[in-house]
Amino acid sequence: MYLTTAQSSLIVMAIYLAFALLELAFTRLFAKDEQTRHDGILEIVSTLMLLVVTQPLILLAVGSIGHALFPHDAGALAGIPFLAALALFLVCEDMMQYWWHRASHSFAWLYNLHRAHHNARYMSVRLVYRNNILYYAMMPSIWFAGVLVYLGLGWFYAGYLVVKMAVIIGAHSDFAWDRPLYRIKALSPLMWVVERVISTPATHHAHHGRHLSDGAVHYKGNFGNLLFFWDVLFGTAKITRSYPTSYGVENLPPATLGQQLLWPIFPENKDMHAAIPGAVPAAPARPAVATTA
Repeated sequence: MYLTTAQSSLIVMAIYLAFALLELAFTRLFAKDEQTRHDGILEIVSTLMLLVVTQPLILLAVGSIGHALFPHDAGALAGIPFLAALALFLVCEDMMQYWWHRASHSFAWLYNLHRAHHNARYMSVRLVYRNNILYYAMMPSIWFAGVLVYLGLGWFYAGYLVVKMAVIIGAHSDFAWDRPLYRIKALSPLMWVVERVISTPATHHAHHGRHLSDGAVHYKGNFGNLLFFWDVLFGTAKITRSYPTSYGVENLPPATLGQQLLWPIFPENKDMHAAIPGAVPAAPARPAVATTA
């Protein structure tokens, strides 16, 4: 028995709310260090746009194009085995997102579309869907997922999305589920495998770290979303089992709200010394927490 789209959405929402409640209880969900007034606006708008507008429209557009140009291929893959469907989604959806994410850190114009995700000076479930609106509209993996759904793999996509979003939500939360597990010596061999297969808070927080001089920071790598294995395979992985002391973007001017939501419609800010509107003073930096295998 497979999940329906509605069931999948409810489970993802429950996972998101569970981590949000943990942050609310332990790490100040709505009062993160150095957050600004614009952060909340950006997170609400970009999240709603993706979930309510962009993703549904992409799936609808792919279906319409498919029915118009390739009507006989609708549902062509519906009967393939589970492992074959898994392989298709891991390669065509998750690996494609790895390369899109990596490209977004390699080309300046693409980084302007992705900058909003990194501009936050904190980690939180609030960042999961935070990005420029056009970044998601252009994301190849969403379009490829739409093609696979048109070809009859919607039954698989619903369950796949639950697993993928559970990993991504957990990796962004500052209630780091992996931190206590690293301290249990008996679990070290298991965690060695886990942190090389899926994204964990430690590996993904490293990608969001602010200063390259911080040994726990690796914003030039750790691009994986569901599978961290892509970073291991393609040479962009850094595993330290520690967490950055600060988060955000290094050596760039502060980004305006317009730039973060809709660059290039709103131009890039060029002022290195511009004040960040509504900035909250930073709390004292926490020392990096490191454990050894």
